[in-house]
Amino acid sequence: MDFTLLIIIIVLALVFDYINGFHDAANSIATIVATKVLTPFQAVLWAAVFNFAAYFISKFIIGEFKIGNTIAKSVEEHFITLDVILAGLIAAIIWNLLTWKLGIPSSSSHTLLGGFMGAALAHAGALSAIVDGKEVDVINYAKVIPTFMFIFLAPLLGLIIAYFITVAIMWICRKANPSKADRWFKRLQLVSSAMFSLGHGGNDAQKVMGIIGAAVICYKMDMADPVYVAADSADRFKLFVNDEFWWWVPLASFVVIALGTLSGGWKIVKTMGSKITKVTPLEGVAAETSGAVTLYLTEHFGVPVSTTHTITGSIIGVGITKRVSAVRWGVTINLLWAWILTIPVSAVIAGIFYYILKVFL
Repeated sequence: MDFTLLIIIIVLALVFDYINGFHDAANSIATIVATKVLTPFQAVLWAAVFNFAAYFISKFIIGEFKIGNTIAKSVEEHFITLDVILAGLIAAIIWNLLTWKLGIPSSSSHTLLGGFMGAALAHAGALSAIVDGKEVDVINYAKVIPTFMFIFLAPLLGLIIAYFITVAIMWICRKANPSKADRWFKRLQLVSSAMFSLGHGGNDAQKVMGIIGAAVICYKMDMADPVYVAADSADRFKLFVNDEFWWWVPLASFVVIALGTLSGGWKIVKTMGSKITKVTPLEGVAAETSGAVTLYLTEHFGVPVSTTHTITGSIIGVGITKRVSAVRWGVTINLLWAWILTIPVSAVIAGIFYYILKVFL
């Protein structure tokens, strides 16, 4: 039964990965479609290629999957069961599909994290519990608090970087021929959107990898696998990544998110590409470059941030350079509410599903 449940979790995790791809496709392509540099199909194909290419950067250049490790350890391992992970995944899929249907660019990262934590808290029945004579927190706050902080810091960082990049570009190109400069920035948008897609793939595919890793580690511990039992808890995710049997999981995570991106998420593209502020090719380059820089920085430190929040902040940053009123703040405030509600709502849904699953499993 445990192995069957593990397979179900892996399949659902990859389903979530696919949904994440088409839900977040707008992050990578909204500005490039809005500026008509590429058609929608060309844009999703472009983004999908670089989403997948991020695998090779994480695997062979960076040499590790820090964000996957952070997600796997966001809940203390004593409170991780296969039931917990399954309930968290179901909640994350439901919230992602709902926000996609409503055209709200919420964070796939945060719904996954919220679902995982909510199910674990339902399993423990409290914020902490006694384990081996010591009180242990259910949530690994050292891993989770930076993620919570970056709900606000990631868009703010994207906004600030985008603002200064836009101002710098406008100053450098102040004497340029407008039509010639516009043609150049349309070409540069191909580069900046590719950079952002690399960041998106490297960030978001690892989150699914982290959930699958947590499930495999849980299964191995339940089966009393001597290699995993003997290893320090901090090293078990590395064991999973380097396990010859599970070598395909990182690759599959990147392939599936790329396929999801190829499917597109047109309602969210419309929100991101035109409803927040009107974007020119110059501003598209600035927003995507800012988003990419923010994602690379946070990936370096192993902080799983929302690519949605990051690019939204960057788009607002380029809008502010024109005038504050150029940003449609009513739309932005609605997005902010969705961001704030994502983790707690996902946690509640996951908790409910955990109790339902306990009746049948």
